Formats: sequence, structure tokens, C-alpha cells
Amino acid sequence: MKGNDQHVKPLLTNREREVFELLVQDKTTKEIAKQLFISEKTVRNHISNVMQKLGVKGRSQAVVELVRLGELKI
Repeated sequence: MKGNDQHVKPLLTNREREVFELLVQDKTTKEIAKQLFISEKTVRNHISNVMQKLGVKGRSQAVVELVRLGELKI
């Protein structure tokens, strides 16, 4: 039995979405870290986590897949 307003869990966390939205704006890891007040390592971790979720091997492949899935707009 399902609740009334239960939705499928989003593919990306809010922070992962923020990172990728900045990534498609051609921001560097350093620029993303500075803008989101997180470390560069944390930015790289978010990118790696998304790549793992999608089963892709690179940032550009992740962006293409996120756009294809409707998770990211460019």
C-alpha cells in the first residue's frame, strides 16, 4: 500500500544537482567549490557519485545521460 504523495526518489541529491548545474556552465572544480562553500574534494566526490549512479566513465558522459534522463537542463 502506497501513501498519497510518495514519489520516486530523485536520481540526484540537491547538492549533486547544484554541482552539475555549475559544471554545465563550464565552471571548474575550484570555482564550483568556492561558489558552494565546499572543498574541491567534495565537488569531485559528488561528480564521482553521480558517475557511479549512472554507470558512466566521465563527466561529459554523465552530463549527456542526465540531460537524456531529464535530470539536467542545458
